[in-house]
Amino acid sequence: MGTRGSYPILVEISGMKAPKAVIFLGNPGREYEKSRHNAGFLLADRWLRLESLGWQQKFKGEWTSLVRRGQRVFLVKPLTFMNLAGESARALGDFYKVEPTEWVAVHDDIDLPFGEIRFQTGGGLGGHNGLRSLKQHLGTDGFHRLRIGIGRPTHGDVATFVLSRFSSEEEIDLDRIFDRATALLEKAFAEE
Repeated sequence: MGTRGSYPILVEISGMKAPKAVIFLGNPGREYEKSRHNAGFLLADRWLRLESLGWQQKFKGEWTSLVRRGQRVFLVKPLTFMNLAGESARALGDFYKVEPTEWVAVHDDIDLPFGEIRFQTGGGLGGHNGLRSLKQHLGTDGFHRLRIGIGRPTHGDVATFVLSRFSSEEEIDLDRIFDRATALLEKAFAEE
């Protein structure tokens, strides 16, 4: 853990079709702002700050778009709570004709050690309410995922852990971890 750690990136991107939309999972509100469960929102804020893009409110969330390799890519942060995040994806997807399998969900994952990043298509829901809502509203679990490892609690319950803030030691490494995660997203957009 901390700056001494080396965090692996596990990727299954080769040969996949470039995604058309990204949903960053998190909970709205100041009390959740810097929690582990908001890893998706934290990554969006870091990435989009570098892009200098503005957010608009629609589709039960905040959204924007950018162009990658000549294609418009939609980005959304739901303003619903995590367990209703799929409503936002469905609304934007229906409006802009984004197929369910053209989405990337960026989310925290307690089944990965802190700092590990994994990009994959499909898979289980791992008890994640945001993923469960996406499956319900998109009608499939075949969307892509950028999983950001937050580790498991060593004591206490999972809900308290995921809603807690990163430790000061973990925060030292967040910029480096998020830099690697955004680079991985950029690689996904470059695929044909």
